[in-house]
Amino acid sequence: MAQLDTKIKLYAKANGVENIDFLSDVRLQDDGDGVVYIKEWNLSITEPTTEQIASYETAANEEEANNIIISTRKTAYGPWDKQLEEIYDNGIDSWKARILQIKTDNPKS
Repeated sequence: MAQLDTKIKLYAKANGVENIDFLSDVRLQDDGDGVVYIKEWNLSITEPTTEQIASYETAANEEEANNIIISTRKTAYGPWDKQLEEIYDNGIDSWKARILQIKTDNPKS
């Protein structure tokens, strides 16, 4: 199940809001029972209903899965200075082949 904050981000983006500060714009709360809910809504768009939030479940699951893949890819790519060193030492074609393999091994949905 996708996280509530991911679904809220998708809802907001669909309604013209690109950035959300979850410390001031939208505050989420868990009262210790594992149920996270919107405690405070300070965006210029209407607060979503439970049904509207639920409608973003599939898209949010895909977004979260892709974020994990992107993180995995970044780790595999290595830092920029090492990549530049690799290009200098082995050539751009070698670097491109390695990057392509990483993308092939870690496809986004």
